[in-house]
Amino acid sequence: MTIKLSHVGLCIADLDRSLHFYCDGLGFEHGDQFEMGNEFKPVLEVEGDIQLTSKFIYRDGMTIELSYYAQPGHHGQPLSSRNHLGLTHLTFHVSELENLITILLEHGGSIVEGTRMSMPYPDGSSIELVFIADPDGNRLELMERLAAH
Repeated sequence: MTIKLSHVGLCIADLDRSLHFYCDGLGFEHGDQFEMGNEFKPVLEVEGDIQLTSKFIYRDGMTIELSYYAQPGHHGQPLSSRNHLGLTHLTFHVSELENLITILLEHGGSIVEGTRMSMPYPDGSSIELVFIADPDGNRLELMERLAAH
């Protein structure tokens, strides 16, 4: 039996805005794009007429499907609590954390207040981390491993 992660899906409010954040900001590459309608209603579990753009983006073996519903639109808010059932965040190991934070803020992201911290390791190294919200509020954890001093 083979089991391999395929992708993570994110429902988004604005495709261009999300592509700007994930591709221009985080360096994901554009992949396949599919236009879907009512014929996919049983699989999508969405009420009303459906007009969906499903855009795949790729980086370093990770695939994200951005789902933009022109019809019937989106509803709800992304989770803001890590103890809420379901997918709570995506995590990226990064270098140059400060530079990346600046880039993501310029591309529509925002720092989730109070989430900036340093975690020491027994070997003297540490992890600097911060949570960034994408333009729709989906949480991304950015972690940079720093060598021992």
